[in-house]
Amino acid sequence: MLTEPLPYALETLRFPFPALAALAGRLPLGGGREVALASLLVARLAQGVAGGDTLPAAERASRAAGAKVWLASLALPATTRVPFARCVESTTGTSLQVAGALRSLVATAGAHLDGPSVQELERLARQLAGS
Repeated sequence: MLTEPLPYALETLRFPFPALAALAGRLPLGGGREVALASLLVARLAQGVAGGDTLPAAERASRAAGAKVWLASLALPATTRVPFARCVESTTGTSLQVAGALRSLVATAGAHLDGPSVQELERLARQLAGS
C-alpha cells in the first residue's frame, strides 16, 4: 500500500460546502430549495473575501452584480430577500461586513436550512470574522 502520494498525482479537491449542496439537491422544487441554492451562492461569494483567498475588489463587485440579478429571479420567501441581498452586497466590502451579513442571514433563513448547512454558514462567518 502506498503511503505517500505519487509525484504526478493531483491534490484531491475538497468542496467547501457539501451540506448546502446536498440540501439543495434533495429538496423538491420551490421555496426551500431556492433558499438552499441562494445560501450556497452567498457562501461561495463570501469565500472570495476569506483570508488568503481574497479576490480583487473589481472581481468581487462583478460577481456581486451578477448574483443580484440571479437572486431577483428566485422565488425566495419575503423575509429572506433583504438578508440575501445584503449578504451579496457585503461581499464587495470587508470580511467583517460579510461575517455580520452572514450571521443575520443565518438568523433569518436558518429555519429553511438543515443543521449541517447552518453550521457551514456559521463556520464561514467565524472564519471571516477572524481574518
